[in-house]
Amino acid sequence: MPFFDQSNETAPRERLRTLQAEKLQKLLNEISGRNRFYTRKWNDAGIVPGDIQSLNDLQKLPFTCKSELVRAQEEEPPFGTNATFSLDAYTRIHQTSGTTGTPLRVLDTPESWDWWGYCWGHVLKGAEVTAADRVFLPFSFGPFIGFWAAVEGANRVGAMMIPGGGWDSIQRLHMMRDLGATVVCCTPTYALRLAEVAREEHFDMRSLSVRALIHAGEPGANVAQTKARIEAAWSAKCFDHAGASEVGAHSFECELQPGGIHLIESEFIAEVIDPQTGREAGTGL
Repeated sequence: MPFFDQSNETAPRERLRTLQAEKLQKLLNEISGRNRFYTRKWNDAGIVPGDIQSLNDLQKLPFTCKSELVRAQEEEPPFGTNATFSLDAYTRIHQTSGTTGTPLRVLDTPESWDWWGYCWGHVLKGAEVTAADRVFLPFSFGPFIGFWAAVEGANRVGAMMIPGGGWDSIQRLHMMRDLGATVVCCTPTYALRLAEVAREEHFDMRSLSVRALIHAGEPGANVAQTKARIEAAWSAKCFDHAGASEVGAHSFECELQPGGIHLIESEFIAEVIDPQTGREAGTGL
């Protein structure tokens, strides 16, 4: 089984929780008093960083909803109050798709952008992507973060990245074939659309060298029927990945399917919340 960061991915539970607590404390200390959005939010809730001494104290922090972040952006455009550093410290910007409301803009420092690539290294390595692979990205580059991060992740694992922006679907299929692409990163619906175009244009999908497809942006890759349709159309294995513009690329599916997706626990802390009480429920689906 391949690992991207084996020491953390195979760490004993206690050491992992210690690492999470240390990173959480560092984050809280860095944000407090500098990030206006969270400083005001915590002050309103009567919370100071010193109140969070362990992971068990997480329940003291108030929830943050996307609507609050969007409102903070609208109150002080164009970037809002959710920034910890001065604007000249930020070198990138990305934003949500806006499919369910106003797009949320997120600023990135060089360090946070590099961190996106680190997280995507887990996503690619989970699908056994190596320096021997050629990763095809069939989309045009806009402010959506998902596949920008895939570019950085491909660099982390040493794979060749083949950009497919500015082409229509049949041109992309030809490019995959001509350049020997072995991995494709796209949404589940676009994978199915490419297979549909192949049928319409009498393009032989068997001429492709693609062995794996990594999907994000939609839940289809972990829906059994959709996964089966993609794998049948491409004669390749389908991998799911989940993340969010607001928090990062937090989980991935590995070679040992089925079984759902893995949280990158060295970078994220997951809580299962009872929607009725708002309190941690322990375990859940």
